[in-house]
Amino acid sequence: MDLETRLEVGEKISRLDKYLAEQLPLTRSHIKNAIETGHIMVNGEPARPSDKLKAGDVIVVHTPPPKKTEITAENIPLDIVYEDEWMAVVNKPQGMVVHPAPGNREGTLVSALLYNVKDLSGINGELRPGIVHRLDKDTSGLLVIAKNDEAHVALAKQIAQKSARRIYAAIVHGNIREDSLTIDKSIGRSRTDRKKMAVVTGGRRAVTHVRVLERFGAFTYIEAELETGRTHQIRVHLSSIQRPVAGDQAYGPKAVKLHQNGQLLHAEKLMLRHPSTGDEMSFEAALPEYFEKTLKALRDKHI
Repeated sequence: MDLETRLEVGEKISRLDKYLAEQLPLTRSHIKNAIETGHIMVNGEPARPSDKLKAGDVIVVHTPPPKKTEITAENIPLDIVYEDEWMAVVNKPQGMVVHPAPGNREGTLVSALLYNVKDLSGINGELRPGIVHRLDKDTSGLLVIAKNDEAHVALAKQIAQKSARRIYAAIVHGNIREDSLTIDKSIGRSRTDRKKMAVVTGGRRAVTHVRVLERFGAFTYIEAELETGRTHQIRVHLSSIQRPVAGDQAYGPKAVKLHQNGQLLHAEKLMLRHPSTGDEMSFEAALPEYFEKTLKALRDKHI
């Protein structure tokens, strides 16, 4: 049976496809296809992606049942921080890819979820069941997983509307003199390397709040909170102020001074509302052992 999502437009006037991209966990291409195949209606009538919305318009989105996934469930140990019939929160280890992609078909978080978690939402398609947001391969920490499509819509809306909070711990190169700062720079695809993101004119607005926890001269231990959630946002923003995340081979120096296998970036705290009850929930994942060892070495002046 299709999942039906109803949205009522407020005061802001926008294109239909742009509005839905802000409200739902779907890409513009998915939305365009859904509109053209009649799965999205405005005031009970067929619509076009470019249609302008006005206050009071009612949008009904029908999400077809997900296709049966062909991904193999794998018996991979998973640190499940919380789980109920609506959602799960997992602590992803460094080095694990979230979903299958060319070159990474096995050993992914999705494969582990299919083995360890009974039900997963299907909104993101058969390659990304349950995935509401993601972490880079070499970023560890907390991810919320939706166990049904209704939960997926509710959780993704919190992230889109910035009511969910995501706080990361990181060690960066150099000394950040300010106790706190906000980086507000638009991010888009790099014009020189299509595999990377960059601060670019005309990109999507991105905002990261940074707070210094400890200073070690050549390195700084920080907390970074996402206000928006662009691809590689924290890594790109910190690199843009010449304070790249330590161990980040894509956006930092090639020389690995701290001898890490990946960037020292950990999704430490996650705060959101339960998708069914609306209760405020807060989760925290302790720093990984390699991260703690690096901090100790810095404090002991062994680095």
